Amino acid sequence: MAELVAVFLFIGVVAYAVLGGADFGAGFWDMIAGGAKRGREPRHLIDVSLAPVWEANHTWLIYCLVVLWSGFPTAFAAITTTLYIPMVLALLGIVLRGAGFAFRKATVRTEEQRLYGAAFALSSVLTPYCFGAIAGGLASGRVPTAGNGDAVSSWVNPTSILGGILAVLACSYLAATYLTVEALHRDDQKLYRYYRDRAMAAGAVTGAVTIAGIFVLQADSPRLFDRLSGPALPLVVLAAVGGLVGLALLWARRTIGTRLAAAGAVALVVIGWGVAQTPYLLGTHLSINEAAAPDATLAVVVGVAIVAGLLIVPSLVLLFRLSGRGDVGVDERPFRGGVTQGDQHAGTAGRGAVATGRHRDAGAGRVSTARTGVDHAPAVPLDPTAVQQEPRPRWVPYALCAGAVAATVVAGARVVRRSRDRGTASRT
Repeated sequence: MAELVAVFLFIGVVAYAVLGGADFGAGFWDMIAGGAKRGREPRHLIDVSLAPVWEANHTWLIYCLVVLWSGFPTAFAAITTTLYIPMVLALLGIVLRGAGFAFRKATVRTEEQRLYGAAFALSSVLTPYCFGAIAGGLASGRVPTAGNGDAVSSWVNPTSILGGILAVLACSYLAATYLTVEALHRDDQKLYRYYRDRAMAAGAVTGAVTIAGIFVLQADSPRLFDRLSGPALPLVVLAAVGGLVGLALLWARRTIGTRLAAAGAVALVVIGWGVAQTPYLLGTHLSINEAAAPDATLAVVVGVAIVAGLLIVPSLVLLFRLSGRGDVGVDERPFRGGVTQGDQHAGTAGRGAVATGRHRDAGAGRVSTARTGVDHAPAVPLDPTAVQQEPRPRWVPYALCAGAVAATVVAGARVVRRSRDRGTASRT
């Protein structure tokens, strides 16, 4: 049972690395995009790409913390009491990142936009670095079971520094790859070349740092090095192949499979670390079974994880599909019918065309941009009743909620019954 909970925990870690990592990497490219004029178009693509999904990806972080706290309380206590500095910095970075991203879009003064943009960009680098440093501290055995490890050296050491740098580089590679594909979907050749070059550079640098990191691990974490060059070696090789395939697809201007190859490469690296770490959670002194909660608690955690997966995964898949089609967004949201607030402020309400190149399709009733060839509307329709929505079955969410509640009740009842049976057997 403990191993099963550990698998569920690591599924969340991989999902957060692949999905949340791309969000953090976008902040890195936002930071080095240049001044307000030069970086306007790259930052705009980041904004419209992140807006629908950036908060949803943190679901996996919450999931991981809950499963770790409930399923492995001993390890959770040791980690939070030893690595509290990078954890606080990471959580602070998440808060500042969200605030900076939201407030930058709501302000109009250049000085305020620069301030909030700096908060968004810097925290997007700080947070993945801290998470990578935490992973390095765990893998190198610097977190004792009692939780009385050194608050500084536990995450300021060669393995942790390597983990932090690799986390930032992997996130930047993922983000640049995703943004390259997004630019191709929008038929924006300038941004395609912009992010393609950065994706290939980030992939090459990540590979070089990974090769150099082999010698760091050999000197600082010999067991981790032995496991990565032993049982986890096939995963490491597959990760390298996936990264090369992703770079080749980028160069060939392919959209199908490019993001999958990049995400698969990062996921295989994280899975390889998990295989190398097995069967321990902390170094070589606290195994998965030793850190696990009682079986009754683990059974509930498994049930809740299954129910959460049934609810979260389809919802995220739907969100990503709608976002990929452009059906959800902030600045470029397609709609059918109605007049937008942006049109009203620009003095274009009731007109059939705009001097800047925007025009309305007579058949679809959309606002189009002749320069990019992408149909979009920059704001929300003034009259929500004018927006035509496709009918959707209303019973689906209620059925999912009812099924989740029923599954939770059944799992809880089985756990209570087993506990009672064990108590009766022990008394007799």
